[in-house]
Amino acid sequence: MKIQRRMAFHFTYQLIFYALLIVAITLVACILFFQNMTSNEIRRNFPVGVLQQIAQEAHYKDGTIEISPEWEKLIVEKGMWLQVVSAEGEVIYAVNTTPHHTLPTSYSIAQLLDIQETRTFGTYAVHTQLNFSFQEPLLYVLGYQNPDLDQLVAWFGAYEQHGIVRSDAVPFLDQQLHESGSYLQVIDPESHIVQGIGDEAYVQKAYRPLDILAIQQSPSNYDTNIVSHLDKPSGMTWILYTSHAVGAPLKHPVMESATRGLAWFAGLILLLALPVSIWHGYRYGQPLILFAGWFERMRKGQYDQVLTAKDMRRVFRRNGTMRISYRLYKEVIKSFYQMTHQLAQTEKERERLEKAQAEWMSGISHDLRTPLATIQGYGYMLESLPEQWSHEEMRIMGATIREKGDYMLELISDFSLIHQLKQGDSIMKVREIDLVELVRCSVLKYVNDTMMSEYRFHYVGEERPLLIQADETWLVRLMDNLLSNAVKHNPPSVIVTVSVGRMNDKAYIRVIDNGKGMDEETLHHLFNRYYRGTNTEESTEGSGLGMSIAKTIVETHGGEIQVQSKVWQGTKIEILLPC
Repeated sequence: MKIQRRMAFHFTYQLIFYALLIVAITLVACILFFQNMTSNEIRRNFPVGVLQQIAQEAHYKDGTIEISPEWEKLIVEKGMWLQVVSAEGEVIYAVNTTPHHTLPTSYSIAQLLDIQETRTFGTYAVHTQLNFSFQEPLLYVLGYQNPDLDQLVAWFGAYEQHGIVRSDAVPFLDQQLHESGSYLQVIDPESHIVQGIGDEAYVQKAYRPLDILAIQQSPSNYDTNIVSHLDKPSGMTWILYTSHAVGAPLKHPVMESATRGLAWFAGLILLLALPVSIWHGYRYGQPLILFAGWFERMRKGQYDQVLTAKDMRRVFRRNGTMRISYRLYKEVIKSFYQMTHQLAQTEKERERLEKAQAEWMSGISHDLRTPLATIQGYGYMLESLPEQWSHEEMRIMGATIREKGDYMLELISDFSLIHQLKQGDSIMKVREIDLVELVRCSVLKYVNDTMMSEYRFHYVGEERPLLIQADETWLVRLMDNLLSNAVKHNPPSVIVTVSVGRMNDKAYIRVIDNGKGMDEETLHHLFNRYYRGTNTEESTEGSGLGMSIAKTIVETHGGEIQVQSKVWQGTKIEILLPC
């Protein structure tokens, strides 16, 4: 997988992961928030809210009710009891009714109506919830002992007369109500207050009729508990107000709770983002710091020290595999290795070329200095006493000066030729030529040369034309260099065999002689742009650039040249050209 795709995949799956993480956290936060809202609602409306939740969450199947064990546990802990009554009045489900022996197993219409109207059953305070979620209606009845209601009923039985408190009992009852911080109101059927006894702080609050109903439905929202008792004969209602020990007004309404929840949620996201950001910075920053060190070492030319031992331990494990934090950049690291290797090779090649150039210039200086010294020496001799030399001696001097001059001109010409060959295709005039005819003519030129009569040339070629795309002038020069080298560096008795033909999809030229051959060092430096023995005893004939020129011509044509040689076993030169 390419680095672009892998990085795209890497960041995509990270984005998906973070999105899922945020969604999960959001869901958890929402669940906790709604759970908190539900808990607050139940607390505010306890025990009415509990009954509503039980009715909503209950399961009814085949006449059987199922309620969460958590609700059953709460009912038992609070000392309450629960009954579920079917449409026929039968109790089909009950919780914690065993301690309450007076509870019936079925209810009549009159009992249910009385419970609905008075919100009491015997000595129990009762709340009901009618549920229509299933095929038939079910009535949930939640009852519990209410000490305030019991106290109110006891006072009613002890002090009631004609539906109100007896006048002689008022002082005693007023003292009891003040001691308990309570207040008693007696109202008539038209809701007029007939009597008010006890702590008058409740009177100052001036609860409205709807407030009284709200207190009964949601007692935890208020600091007051209310219980009532209706005297049916007189129509009077006794209402007892008592202090709510645990239910001060809610300090955190819904919006405040939502704001706090969002603040906690934002803080949680920030806490999660901090380590994730540090991890991202470490994961993506550490390789960049490593790369910066590489660039610094490369700037100093330390190509062989791209990865120090410490860097190697960072990037690779002991088994040689790349660590996960760097695996994302494996193409980059590989490219660094390749680039530094290439730069190191380039640096070595540059040093080699500089050394070769120095050796080349040294050799050229030597070969130019030698003939120039000869020419200069003969010039001094002729300039000082020309009359002392005979015509024959002067002819020899002139011939020597001419030979040395010709050699220097050939050397300069070869320098110019090498420069032209560096230009490549720009100086080549490629056309279709017959390689067989070109090689045959090149060999024939040496065969017909009277100065080469002591050398033996053999030609082996095909009868049919062998057509290739090449520059004829350069190939003629190539053949001249190869044949002249075979003659120049071998004794007169040498046999030079030249063959041309096709091998697979290549055209080949082979020049084989049985002469002196070459040693390993000479063979190794054969194609250097200047390599020729600098022994002053050797003939200065030739520039020493022949084989370098030959190789350049072959490579410019897209071919290959190979040389095999051993001392006193001859030399074989093979050239392969595309055809």
